[in-house]
Amino acid sequence: MDNMISFMTANYVARPVGYHMTKGWMQGDRATQIYFRPLEAFAARFDRYLRDVRALGYQAIDLWLAILHPGWATDGHIIAARDLLRQHGLPVVSLAGGFGETREEFDAVCRLAARLDCTILGGGTSLLETDRDYVVARLRAGGLKLGIENHPEKSPGEMLARLGEDDADVIGTAVDTGWYGTQGYDAAQALSELSDRLFHVHLKDVRQPGAHDTCRFGEGCVPVEACVQTLRAVGYAGPISIEHEPERFDPTEDLKVNLQLLKEWMAS
Repeated sequence: MDNMISFMTANYVARPVGYHMTKGWMQGDRATQIYFRPLEAFAARFDRYLRDVRALGYQAIDLWLAILHPGWATDGHIIAARDLLRQHGLPVVSLAGGFGETREEFDAVCRLAARLDCTILGGGTSLLETDRDYVVARLRAGGLKLGIENHPEKSPGEMLARLGEDDADVIGTAVDTGWYGTQGYDAAQALSELSDRLFHVHLKDVRQPGAHDTCRFGEGCVPVEACVQTLRAVGYAGPISIEHEPERFDPTEDLKVNLQLLKEWMAS
């Protein structure tokens, strides 16, 4: 397997609060946006994140929108981001997060993707249910694909029902193996069942079903190595993102180990 491996920048969700995230995901989201929003500080802070990603051995990223949100990102932010990504040799494999509830918000995400030479949106938008024709037309016009990430869906069947049978060229899924683990569903089986609609993979382990406590590969309930074997079996050639977002500790060492494990599994 020679799939591109990327680093999910949401892995650092708790970093701006000193890995003491006591009020849930949105606490980290808000803190990250506050941290990156000042234009005068953006370049230095983004550069620090990218240097850390590079030091771990990663060669691509998934850009979490809290770091460069289309709701506040100015031309100056985007130009600085493009320059730094080029300097560090870190292409943006996907944008990650929520892609808006209005046409204007979704369009802003699509414009940001174009400026970052990114073709995959891995996350979600309520517009898929309320304004699907617009979403499909905008994706096709921009050469983009929308991979809906599973969170509440308890099975691939629920995801396929949401995706629908039409527009498979631009509407698919970004499978989060950790969330299938949280829902108590075999993530390797989910990848097999969703292989025809698979745009991206967020490879993640969680400690046990019923909660979303992420951990190092092999320490939780997700059959991560079997997931990689399944991707090989179905001929998946797209990117694989390594994702691990602990709320109470720095994931750096785990993310280094996870990269090495994934490389070993892909080579075996």
